[in-house]
Amino acid sequence: MASMRPPSKFDLFYLFLSLSILGILSFSGVSAQNPIFACDIASNPALAAFGFCNTSLDASARVKDLVTRLTLEEKVGFLVNKAGSVPSLGIPSYEWWSEALHGVSYVGPGTHFSSLVPGATSFPQVLLTAASFNTSLFEAIGKVVSTEARAMHNVGLAGLTFWSPNINIFRDPRWGRGQETPGEDPLLSSKYASMYVRGLQDTGDSDKLKVAACCKHYTAYDVDNWKGIQRYTFNAKVTKQDMDDTFQPPFKSCVIDGNVASVMCSYNQVNGVPTCADPDLLAGTIRGSWKLNGYIVSDCDSVDVLYNNQHYTKTPEDAAAITISAGLDLNCGTFLSQHTVAAVKGGKLAESAVDKAITNNFVVLMRLGFFDGDPRKLPFGGLGPKDVCTPENQELARDAARQGIVLLKNNKETLPLSPKTIKSLAVIGPNANASFTMIGNYEGTPCKYTTPLQGLSSVVSSVVYQPACQNVACSSNSLQLDLAKKAASSSDATILIVGEDQSIEKESLDRVSLLLPGGQTTLITEVAKVAKGPVILVIMSGGGYDISFAKSNDQISGILWVGYPGEAGGAAIADIIFGYYNPGGRLPMTWYPQSFADKVPMTDMRMRPDPATGYPGRTYRFYTGDVIYSFGDGLSYGSFAHHLVQAPKLVSIPLEDGHSCYSQRCKSVDLTGSRCENLAFDIHLRVQNSGNIAGAHTVFLFTTPPAVHNSPKKHLLRFEKVSLGPKAMGSVVFRVDVCKDLSVVDEGGNRKVALGSHILHVGTLKHSLSLRV
Repeated sequence: MASMRPPSKFDLFYLFLSLSILGILSFSGVSAQNPIFACDIASNPALAAFGFCNTSLDASARVKDLVTRLTLEEKVGFLVNKAGSVPSLGIPSYEWWSEALHGVSYVGPGTHFSSLVPGATSFPQVLLTAASFNTSLFEAIGKVVSTEARAMHNVGLAGLTFWSPNINIFRDPRWGRGQETPGEDPLLSSKYASMYVRGLQDTGDSDKLKVAACCKHYTAYDVDNWKGIQRYTFNAKVTKQDMDDTFQPPFKSCVIDGNVASVMCSYNQVNGVPTCADPDLLAGTIRGSWKLNGYIVSDCDSVDVLYNNQHYTKTPEDAAAITISAGLDLNCGTFLSQHTVAAVKGGKLAESAVDKAITNNFVVLMRLGFFDGDPRKLPFGGLGPKDVCTPENQELARDAARQGIVLLKNNKETLPLSPKTIKSLAVIGPNANASFTMIGNYEGTPCKYTTPLQGLSSVVSSVVYQPACQNVACSSNSLQLDLAKKAASSSDATILIVGEDQSIEKESLDRVSLLLPGGQTTLITEVAKVAKGPVILVIMSGGGYDISFAKSNDQISGILWVGYPGEAGGAAIADIIFGYYNPGGRLPMTWYPQSFADKVPMTDMRMRPDPATGYPGRTYRFYTGDVIYSFGDGLSYGSFAHHLVQAPKLVSIPLEDGHSCYSQRCKSVDLTGSRCENLAFDIHLRVQNSGNIAGAHTVFLFTTPPAVHNSPKKHLLRFEKVSLGPKAMGSVVFRVDVCKDLSVVDEGGNRKVALGSHILHVGTLKHSLSLRV
């Protein structure tokens, strides 16, 4: 269990730094004069002569001036995360590596907590936030996180560049880092990527940045450590079709729609080439096709990895040359600082390539105001410790958890429980009093914790708590069934809170099994047999489980998936169980049976099924096997009905005169440019809350495209969250872009509009739409 950490030597150092900024520390009555920011003209007027310190110039002119003043050795010092200082130019060292996956994190050397700022708001782990399907929430969380980050920067406790979010597709349920992602669907992941990045960068001006976000890990990265297969040497064999259809869309959206300041390339190889050394992926796609306005950074030590672990190049100088030439700008690690000078002097790399790389890095720092002097004079300079862990921020963390929690089972409408009739409560399980577990990985020190036990105890005064196991492993020799059964048999209701923690799934640790750990299944089943009142099962985890035994057990009235719900998770769980909040979360990933893990290697990257070999495919878009729960599943305390108001039945595709598809039957057409302009239509819907309680409901628009090019069997086109009062009705309009939304990726990785019948789905509604030339 985590608590406030005692100040480390780094905390004390940064406290000293922050007090120096504020003028609190002084020597013999004189404030410390050593600047910790660049272009501190107030302290050193001579710096005004440098063009890169002239804020009236545009960023490119300032950076050009700076680069010309540097020696090769100094330039190379700016290729790594611990960037070198140049005292003669008034440039301090800068640490690029900070993290903000779901709150300001202490992972990475760029950010620290101290007595000045002892904690930051810890939001739910990303997968649970994504389950809200609320794009405005994604952005709102990003804004709070960037506000707290800037506040910490202003007192010397944080950097300005945050390597978040993780937007990899959650392709396999065993992946230890699936918890960090927005789930298995390319559209949901794309929307999360662009909206969270907008919240983090939050200026409304593309030339300025509040903090710089980074979308990672590019690309087809989702094997960490499975049965001895390591991410450092894994070669992801991916078809062009799967690459452009599944793995690339979130990154494309992050760059184009989110205008992200950075993309991080991954450790793994893709089709035999390390991603950080692939010019097609970096210079060609990210910077060329998508027009990245920022820098490309390697995952930490991945340049070292491709040389020492993958043996991709013969010499370290070759590794430096090939990665920088491919488009890499910044190395998390020290490899490029050690070998780039030799690569240039040995004729393997042009110095101009180094100039290009550090130019991309410096432009981002310019947009952040790093070279504008005292950060207190910048647009966000008024932020400080008072803006961290505010009541409003902590309430948003609680609300985010409530919005994401998914109700999977509610027999006989047992939930919500009545706080008036439930006088005694048994709270049982290894996660029943979880604190640190609730915040998942890439965490920071939270403002405070509300554990599930604390949240439930605030509603019911008589609570019996039995952990039943020493930890989530729930080994047979630690299972205390008798105490748990006694508590359940004498209480008005029983809440079982089980699942996992970072000892079972995390970075560098993938799962092997999809069954609940150790004796948890036995615990749940035996307690349910003897419980006096209703039994509610709560799964706290970063991925799905085969809980078919609980789904079919009539003695278990309700099932909730709560992900890793963040610092206020316990309060959010109590809010839903006792009806103070109507659940509206929906699963962002498929829950597979154990047979999937038994038969399908995690390393098989194919998305599409192969009937000839029995390979079932992956994710709701392609998977052909049985499921425990499906993508988009989730209940609420009531029901919502959909009514189709207006949608076209036929859309004509304009082609140039003489096109071959006029004279022969075509399955699809390649449309680009002007023929796609204004080729769109609206779908009008009414949504009614048929229940007696207000609630938020996600309206999903799916399509089943024609069976061409091995297209998905079902594909999410749009989603929108609507809030409706009891018996209230609302309207939703979905704009459908034919070329973007009704196209499929062919076997060669080319996007084409599928001709024929598209079946549009909204809930139980189905509408047939025909696309013809």
